[in-house]
Amino acid sequence: MLTAALDLFGTDGYRATSIEKLCASAGISTRNFYEEFRGREDILIAVYDEVMTGAAKATAGALAGAMELPTPERVDRSIRAFLDHVFGDPKRARIAFVEMLGVSPAVEEHRLGWRRRRAATIEATVRAAVDAGEAPDRDYSLAAIAFIGAFNELVYDWALNGTNVPVDALIEEITRMVNALIFEG
Repeated sequence: MLTAALDLFGTDGYRATSIEKLCASAGISTRNFYEEFRGREDILIAVYDEVMTGAAKATAGALAGAMELPTPERVDRSIRAFLDHVFGDPKRARIAFVEMLGVSPAVEEHRLGWRRRRAATIEATVRAAVDAGEAPDRDYSLAAIAFIGAFNELVYDWALNGTNVPVDALIEEITRMVNALIFEG
């Protein structure tokens, strides 16, 4: 069912995908659907969680054993791992950065929960840089939210407008942004 949702939400879009269409694509009855999910929002959230969990695991894997590297290299690794996962299937990018927006207050709150987790990860990375003497000691909470906002808009644009911008160029720009927030702040 989640595979069908990834495919349909990531190509046709959330709003254009009915429960009946999901069930037909997954080869299940609507009764089976409702045994697992209360509605389309629930399955959208489940697919989003898979995307974000995969991105978080990829990021953690890239950073494992990299604490001895300078912060700019760790930042590049983490961004590259996150985006490699999300862009590994453009449908994941569309779901995470386009289809989740404006669905409902409950879906928005769920998305914001993931944003808070991402901000905490960024702040922990910066705190390690501060502790290592690589970055000035200050409150980075607003910088983390600003970075996520810029990051989300760049990925949103990429997901909507196709892959006209090479992923490496996007990663380089995002890396420059976060390094500017850390080291020029």
